[in-house]
Parts: sequence; structure tokens; C-alpha cells
Amino acid sequence: MRYEFIRAEKAMFPVRWMCRLLDVSRSGYYAWVEGNDSREQRDRQILQVIREVFEENRATYGSPRIYRELRQRGIPCSKPRVERLMREAGITPPRKKKYRVTTDSNHKNPIAPNVLQRDFTSPAPNRRWVSDITYVWTSAGWLYLAVVLDLFSRRIVGWAMDSRLDTESLPLRALHMALFSRAPDRGLIHHSDRGCQYTSQAYRDTLRARAIVCSMSRRGDCWDNAVAESFFATLKLELIHRHIFRTREEARLAIFEYIEVFYNLKRRHSYLGYMSPAEFERVVEIAA
Repeated sequence: MRYEFIRAEKAMFPVRWMCRLLDVSRSGYYAWVEGNDSREQRDRQILQVIREVFEENRATYGSPRIYRELRQRGIPCSKPRVERLMREAGITPPRKKKYRVTTDSNHKNPIAPNVLQRDFTSPAPNRRWVSDITYVWTSAGWLYLAVVLDLFSRRIVGWAMDSRLDTESLPLRALHMALFSRAPDRGLIHHSDRGCQYTSQAYRDTLRARAIVCSMSRRGDCWDNAVAESFFATLKLELIHRHIFRTREEARLAIFEYIEVFYNLKRRHSYLGYMSPAEFERVVEIAA
């Protein structure tokens, strides 16, 4: 505090006089100034990289992801330092909104048991998939998105979009994409909510033909499919709620680019030790 006072008042009073008055040495004061200036300069350098990382990742990263990105780039810094610099600079990612239930379970189709039982781990790729549907507003009307997510790497392995929801083809197209790209073995567990799209005859027949075990959430319980819901919350937080889409095609292109370029390949996932889904799969494959 005494050194700070001297620094603040040195334009008005001689440093020698203030050091003597406050009973501190001039050499100690100047050493403190040099070290303090060095820390401030280093803070400015780190903050510049923080801003770059924040913008490169679509202004979506909080301090945990930015800290790990800095460490990977070989920039020595502590997590509290990154948190402090971001707080002081007003660098904050958007915050998630509350979940709303949208599943239509008012039908008489057969319901599969909850095989997954909220166990969202997976010992290997293509052992456990979760699927869900959400909606995106555009100036031209609603656009519906169905995804299939691999619980092992949290990678989106299948997706489809459509202007209509009252058709079983939307989730089926996402499922067929996942089956084509991943070619899972028999016994894969496929979990979804109990919406009419997933309980339809065509969807159940497709699962049965590939010897896939069907699992469904309990009625009105979003936590039974929490990983899929979490992906949608992230998608809306980082993309949908930050744009006004004039057309469905504009929304399609933005969602495609977010999933295939950013989320799957680049975005650091906290569940994966802050690796991207693609990087996590590569690391596991190399280790095996």
C-alpha cells in the first residue's frame, strides 16, 4: 500500500522524501515498480490472446475453456489469472436459459423401457446413442432439427432438418445418416424420448432390423435424455439465440456449419477433458 501511494503521488512529491517519510527504501520501491510493471505488461499480453481465443470461438468460451486453450498454446498462466482478466475486461459468454418440455407423448404407440437409466457413459464408440428433436424459429417459419449423439465422444453422428415435424422421416433421416457414417455393431442402445416420431412403426422397424436396443425416457422427464437436451441448450445459446434467420435455408447452413465445423471438430467439451469430440476419438484410437 505504501509503494502504491508513492507511485500515485510521485508527480506531486519527490520519491526520496516520500520513501523516508513512509519508512521504506528507495531500492525496494523501484524493485516493486519494475516487478509491477512487468506483471501489468504480462497481463496485457495474456489479455490480448484471451480476446483472440474468445473471438475465434464465436464469443462462446468461458474461463475454463479459454484457460485450456492458452495452456495448449504454451502460454503459462493460472486459471484464477484468466478469470480475473476476463472479469476486468468484461469478457463473458452467453448464459443458458431454462429448459422447456416440447415432447408430444399423447399417442398410443408402444413405449420401450428405459434401458439407459440415466447412465450417460459409454465404454467405446457406437455403443450408446441418444436422439432428440428441437425447433428453430426463422422469419419464414419453424425449422425442426433431429440429431443423434454418441455418448462416448458426445459427437453428433447424425442429423436432419425439415420444415415439418408431423412426419416420421425427420428423425429417420438423422438415424440413417448415423448408421451410414458409423456402421455400429449389433446391440447398440438407442435412447430417445417417447415422442410419436420415435415410437412410430417405421422408426422401431429400422432399429429392429439393425438389432439396435430401443430405450425411451419416462413420461415428461427431460433428465432421462439430459445429454441430448444439453446439446440443444448449447446450440441455442451459442448460435440460435444470437441470430435472426430470415429463411430456413439460412438457418440450415448456420446449423450445419456449427455442428460439423465447430462443435464436432473444434469446440472443447468439459466432459471430454476439454477436448473436442473429434480430438477425443483420435486420442482414444491412438491409445488403443
